[in-house]
Amino acid sequence: MTTSSSTNAPFSFNQQKLLDWMIQHIEGISEVKSLEVKQFEGGQSNPTFLLTVGSRKIVLRKKPEGDLLPSAHAIDREFKVIQALHNVDFPVAKPLAYCTDTAVIGAEFYLMDFVEGRIFWDPRLPGLQPSDRAAIFNEMNNTIAKLHALDTSVIGLSDYGRAGGYIGRQIARWTKQYQSSATELIPAMDQLIEWLPQNIPSHDDTRLVHGDFRLDNMIFHPTEPKVLALLDWELSTLGHPLSDFAYHMMTWRFAPDLFRGLAGSPFEELGIPIESEYLQQYLAKTGQQIENKKDWEFYIIFNMFRMAAILQGVLFRALQGNAASEKALEAGSKAKPIAILAWQQVLSLPK
Repeated sequence: MTTSSSTNAPFSFNQQKLLDWMIQHIEGISEVKSLEVKQFEGGQSNPTFLLTVGSRKIVLRKKPEGDLLPSAHAIDREFKVIQALHNVDFPVAKPLAYCTDTAVIGAEFYLMDFVEGRIFWDPRLPGLQPSDRAAIFNEMNNTIAKLHALDTSVIGLSDYGRAGGYIGRQIARWTKQYQSSATELIPAMDQLIEWLPQNIPSHDDTRLVHGDFRLDNMIFHPTEPKVLALLDWELSTLGHPLSDFAYHMMTWRFAPDLFRGLAGSPFEELGIPIESEYLQQYLAKTGQQIENKKDWEFYIIFNMFRMAAILQGVLFRALQGNAASEKALEAGSKAKPIAILAWQQVLSLPK
């Protein structure tokens, strides 16, 4: 596999204006006379482009056009966090420059180095050997454990969010986002909106969290089970590490046709750890503790709710005609079944 494919789909910005700005702000491209632009395919909520400048490849991420939901698409935060992480050798693409001048391409954007490697879209990792799959999953576990071990005051991100109370704020935020982007009545979402605030676990902790940590947001070395770059930091903040990890572990609860899931897979045959084994690996590496099974289930349920709210926003933008991906309608349609699955998890909790 290679990095996400790109397309020559039409886009609205002026390439010469962009090149002129890059020549002024990025070292080493002053002699370049031409710029090739291709848009990456995939599920990015912020449109992402591959720029070929001479022999150099650079990635551009920008805010989408049109009316945007409040607090969404904060690419300035993305740039800030990858700057901080690059400085401590955490695997991210090297940040290059941020542009606040919307006259250049019509929206704020930032540039980072292109990272050559593999992106895996299917967590079952077809085509790999069981030992390779095991190594990939172990590397993912190591990467998120390393992220949650970082001292935000040391890396300059102590002001990147608020300490404590993350889950309560997230429930309120995604409730508001969902309600502002609703396109149909989803009773399961209304039930979750009522249930979640009343069942937040008492254990609280604050770490740097990615917010969208999953397999296809990582670029792996072309031949080794090594993460070269963790991508898409749009939802990162200071938050609860167990909640961040539970988002990653929803993969074990989702069927492959629902949202690139592992549910029902022959784990031993594939060489992929089962949910409890993968969770224990993370807990052992981080020292995090889960008080009881209901707390862990809460984190999973909360993240299903959160994902349903995110996908509802994708659907809302798609219906407006300004979503970043051509597959946005398909992705957005998953909001309702994921909400229903989340509520089913609530109903299956021990009384």
